[in-house]
Amino acid sequence: MLSAALKVKDPEGPTPATAESESADCVTDSYKYGDIIGCSRGMREIYSLIEKVAESESTVVITGESGTGKGMVARAIHNRSNRRERSFITINCGAIPENLLESELFGHVRGAFTGASANKPGKFELAKGGTVFLDEIGDMSTKLQVKILRVLEEREFEQVGGSKTLHADVRIIAATHADLEKLVEQGKFREDLFYRLYVVPIKVPALHERRSDIPLLVFHFLNEFNKKNGRNVEGISDDALKAMQAYSWPGNVRELKNAMERMVVLKGGGWIEPHDLSQKLMKGNQGPESMNITISEDGINLNSAVTEYERALILESLKRTNWVKNQAAKLLQLNRTTLVEKIKRHNLLEAQPQ
Repeated sequence: MLSAALKVKDPEGPTPATAESESADCVTDSYKYGDIIGCSRGMREIYSLIEKVAESESTVVITGESGTGKGMVARAIHNRSNRRERSFITINCGAIPENLLESELFGHVRGAFTGASANKPGKFELAKGGTVFLDEIGDMSTKLQVKILRVLEEREFEQVGGSKTLHADVRIIAATHADLEKLVEQGKFREDLFYRLYVVPIKVPALHERRSDIPLLVFHFLNEFNKKNGRNVEGISDDALKAMQAYSWPGNVRELKNAMERMVVLKGGGWIEPHDLSQKLMKGNQGPESMNITISEDGINLNSAVTEYERALILESLKRTNWVKNQAAKLLQLNRTTLVEKIKRHNLLEAQPQ
């Protein structure tokens, strides 16, 4: 079994070495904060913010790329709040159609719409005394944004089809991977709701911005998936770990977790070596770190270089999502129509597998 520190196979000898990080505390149990793993400077700043804001009633908005753990930060706030004994209810605003999202949030009365055969309470009613976590609030329609603003300012709402005003005794925590300021400029997000949400903003760093946490996450997931799948993988070689730290992890912690589960299940025992890593991971991505861009004495055509870089990023996102354009657009934080236009401009359809 693994010891308290991550075991890394040292190519100089048989004795496992301990992975280094930004702090000596990283090799002790203090690298965990609730369910969150990490003790890099950026993560310690987030832990400090959670401690300061948890027992208040202030609205919190959590930003960051997909897969960084925004939901875990929201739950950590709830678990340290005065509402921790009550419900923590999550609703993904981007995964539910608008007509159903309103009912999910506020509930409906019988006969409010076709199929509404009985009264149904919404999340704000079910979470009474607790916390409602609005994930991907940037995807919410402006019509519903008005109603969320009312809940925040007046603590009141009505069910769909109902006339009775209900009191909302909840704390709202929101999260988004989108740039809400840009959405406000584009008229897609209400400015008054933006300022009402941004009481306490918390930005979760991308995994490539906290590479020192990668060994801790590898160690954690190695233990987790050994136990879950009945495997006995002892550790990871130094070369394999270095490759994992050099990779950009566009899918962030979620991608790392999936990669570790795959390797633990397939390896079964022994040590994870570089050949156990996926080809995609070993190649890395087409980011600036791996492209080795240099400027010669004759200079460089900036427009051509930027165009080629854009083409490489789009192609990589399409490969990672099996050419599902909606998912690729999310990775690149683009509208689907914009991505489709760029695919045509770069003649990438020829590269699509048949």
